Amino acid sequence: MTDFVLTRVANGTGTITLDRPKALNSLSLDMVRRLTEVLLAWRDDSRVDAVVITSSSEKALCAGGDIRFFHEAGHATPMGGSALLEDFFTEEYALNHLIHFYPKPYISVMDGVVMGGGMGIAQGGPDTGLRIVTDRTKMAMPEVNIGLFPDVGGSHFLSHAPGQLGNYLGLTGLTIGAADALYVGLADVHVPGAQLGALTALIASTPGAQLVDAIRGFAAGFASEVGPSQLQAQRAAIDAHFGAASVAAIMASLSRDENPFAQKALAAMRQRSPLMMCVTREMLVRGAAMDVADCLRMERSLVRRNFEHGEVLEGVRALVIDKDNAPQWNPATLEEVTPEMVGRFFEPVWPAHAHPLRHLD
Repeated sequence: MTDFVLTRVANGTGTITLDRPKALNSLSLDMVRRLTEVLLAWRDDSRVDAVVITSSSEKALCAGGDIRFFHEAGHATPMGGSALLEDFFTEEYALNHLIHFYPKPYISVMDGVVMGGGMGIAQGGPDTGLRIVTDRTKMAMPEVNIGLFPDVGGSHFLSHAPGQLGNYLGLTGLTIGAADALYVGLADVHVPGAQLGALTALIASTPGAQLVDAIRGFAAGFASEVGPSQLQAQRAAIDAHFGAASVAAIMASLSRDENPFAQKALAAMRQRSPLMMCVTREMLVRGAAMDVADCLRMERSLVRRNFEHGEVLEGVRALVIDKDNAPQWNPATLEEVTPEMVGRFFEPVWPAHAHPLRHLD
């Protein structure tokens, strides 16, 4: 499995190439461990001044976590958990933290699909590196579609998006392209897909210490090609609808708006897990007041509660295993979701001193 993570160091740059194209580079536990091992080694390696993460395929940087594994491991015991499942989320979230605070420039080439766990390894943060999108970028945090919630730090980077854009992305799970990613603040520069060969050559010929500035200069020539942002055009409506006081109020507000954009958002939400939309909204409210480490600790508890409940197991069954696209959400309707059900997800799973991510700071 470690063959899915290829590495090389040249000219001061460490390059990680994800090479699991048949699975759109979905992350396995072995891949998470290999990425962590490499980044820890390079953190203190004087030969490495910058890190680039990219893919061997133009179809995806990373489509997320290996959800078939979630389903198999989640059914391993009656309580819907296994040691491997616990390890996966603990180690994935620790990797997200490592990337977020990486002391060297961390440059992600978000070509193709970048969703869920893929966002967790791409959102290194604009202060420490660079997030590159292309005209092929398909970005989303679609977890509510499979009965989960936007994790891998989504409680932080979505809750800190401007206005209600984070709520929109987290509750609908809809996909955005390069222009919207730049507008939301989930990307820094745009490079056309046709120019990635030239970008690769630039990376190879530029010393790692100068790489971020060189890429910014290269991308500046294509800034006018990214096109308009739909989210920017719809920003007033998004803020009005998604600023409502509850998921039910948001959907009621959308239902009164005949704008196709609003109706598309409403149609998406009608397909999602009612419970996990409510949990997601509460998570984003809490995440807005938390730092990255506390957000990841909150998510780690939430994911345990989710597998105990079984919502993600049903979502993956319906969309990936049986492919009947008819998940039996529990509860089935938004009206049946109570504050107590949502609150249960936020009750501590472990004492603070025993939390598996207690060492993050």
